[in-house]
Amino acid sequence: MYSKSKRLFSLILSFLLVIGIFNIPVKAENETVHLTILGTTDLHANIYNWSYEDGKEVDDLGMTKVYSVIKAVREENPNTLLLDNGDTIQGTILSDDLYNNNLDLSHPVIDVMNFMGYDAMTLGNHEFNFGLELIHKIVDEAEFPILGANIRWKDGSNFAEPYIIKEVAGIKIGIIGLTNPNIPRWDGPKVTELEFEAINVATRKYVGELKDKVDVLVVLAHSGLDSEYGDADSVRLAIEENPEIDVAIVGHAHISVSEMVGNTVVGGARDAGKQVIRFDLILEKEGDNWAIIDKKVELIDVAAYEASEELKEYAKEYHEATLDFLEEVIGQATEDFHPASEVKGIPEGQIRDTAVMDLINDVQLKYSGADISAAALFQPSSNISKGDITYSSIFDIYKYPNTLVGVEVTGKELKNYMEWSASYYNTYKPGDVTISFNPNIRGYNYDMFQGVEYKIDISKPAGERIVDLTFKGKPVKDDDVFKLAINNYRLSGLQSMGIINNEPYFDSDPISLRSYIAQYIRELGTIEPNVDNNWEIIGADLDHPLRDYIIEQVNLGNIAIPTSEDGRTVNVKSLNVYELIEEGLIPDELLTDIEIEETVTDSIVVKEAPTAEYTFSKYDEYVVKPGDVLWKIAEKFNTTWQRLAEFNKLKNPHLIFPGQKIIIPQN
Repeated sequence: MYSKSKRLFSLILSFLLVIGIFNIPVKAENETVHLTILGTTDLHANIYNWSYEDGKEVDDLGMTKVYSVIKAVREENPNTLLLDNGDTIQGTILSDDLYNNNLDLSHPVIDVMNFMGYDAMTLGNHEFNFGLELIHKIVDEAEFPILGANIRWKDGSNFAEPYIIKEVAGIKIGIIGLTNPNIPRWDGPKVTELEFEAINVATRKYVGELKDKVDVLVVLAHSGLDSEYGDADSVRLAIEENPEIDVAIVGHAHISVSEMVGNTVVGGARDAGKQVIRFDLILEKEGDNWAIIDKKVELIDVAAYEASEELKEYAKEYHEATLDFLEEVIGQATEDFHPASEVKGIPEGQIRDTAVMDLINDVQLKYSGADISAAALFQPSSNISKGDITYSSIFDIYKYPNTLVGVEVTGKELKNYMEWSASYYNTYKPGDVTISFNPNIRGYNYDMFQGVEYKIDISKPAGERIVDLTFKGKPVKDDDVFKLAINNYRLSGLQSMGIINNEPYFDSDPISLRSYIAQYIRELGTIEPNVDNNWEIIGADLDHPLRDYIIEQVNLGNIAIPTSEDGRTVNVKSLNVYELIEEGLIPDELLTDIEIEETVTDSIVVKEAPTAEYTFSKYDEYVVKPGDVLWKIAEKFNTTWQRLAEFNKLKNPHLIFPGQKIIIPQN
């Protein structure tokens, strides 16, 4: 009995163990998906990899290059989204002078984007250059949504779709599109019906709406990661306030960005299609939701890819129409209008009056009927070259589709405007042998003035530099009233800063300044470079004896002109003799007789020069001051520099330094 019961119990136990084994939960490998997001920004209508100004193919830009990158990535990973970050339909002769002003023609950039298969785009500030009608047109033509979460009509309704939700491989991706809220600064008259909200405020609202509906949150923001005009345009602030954001694409600044801000992966690219932003996300299924377990960003340079022949063929008619437009010769130039640089890397047109600036200002004065004109050199090398002048020549000296406005200003407003502009220069310091530019101010924000005569004293701090300002030979008074010609972009900016208060008495819209320049040249037929030299920079003694050597070394490529970190501003720091000596860039043989101690203040402290072996019945001792050179000291004491060099045993008379004592013989 016991034996049977025992066997039965064993059988039942074995059975239960088997059942138990097969019912033990086994964790299977979770499902994962690789999602790629590609981003472009600031394409500026560069469809072909072609420079219309130079009439030649280029290797490192253009949507034809971008498309080759896109195709390669899509082949690698079919789970790929393609997004654009704005400033897309403006920027070349193709767009600005042929298609953006003709609403009856299909827009070539949007047509090409449809062909490339974009999933979404956000509006950039330059989309507003040509008015709201053009924006409505491209929204209708696009086969993808064009977003603008922080743009509203005055009644509070949305101007554009704020966001979309895309589904890829079962993953829901929320994409919020935001534009630069500073648009009224630049295109004020064209956006009077609209209001622009701060990026962080609009982001907070729509992140709140989307975060529980999607697996991935993407912010597509046409603004820089860091602020340009305060917190309203800061994408970094929006990310910090909304840590739920997984991916952020930034733009507007035309710089490369690839970094993490908190838990958000951020990417930005250079302009004109030079780079494609690539985000790779690995997601893992967790119940009904997906979690990001890995993410990274990289920037792909298009120069490594061949241009897509498929896209070239598709866009051929647009490209050829532009080439035909550019073939017309509209005039002749007897000589170049922009002189060659004395110092390689420092454009002459930003340190002295030139014929190219006088041409632009003369055009503005003629067509506005103004007393005074102001304009900027948008590209440092802008030039009207000797020979045939075509429309591409005009585009080279005037890159943007601005219109011309005339506005009445007081003498006080004019001076404040001129001081604002003159802050472009860095303050001179002893030992400087070049004039340099404030790295925080873009060259297109430095205006030069015609119709007045003035000097810019860069030895003085910003805000106190404009001196000897006269109009028709008379000093400008605060209560004087003048008619001022500027472009619409500049007027909006000056009004927003409170520098100018009046509304225009003249507005050329829709005729662009480029059209006026072309018309001006057509009327004259032949133009020659004329410069009235109505302004100059003072307060900088650049005549150090070592200057010739330093400039020679710059032009040979042995000494570099400093450039801003983003590469967009040239010549951001003056070359200084004393600093170059400290850096070891002046050969020892030029410094043989100078024993240099380490720098203790702002200038080099030099050990006292040895006393000459000569005896004098009378002599003076002169202590060298910043900016002194030996020949100037000699003139002051009615002697020669050769005599001073001899008595002071200066084997290299071109090297004297602040604090050094010079013996001045009197007999």
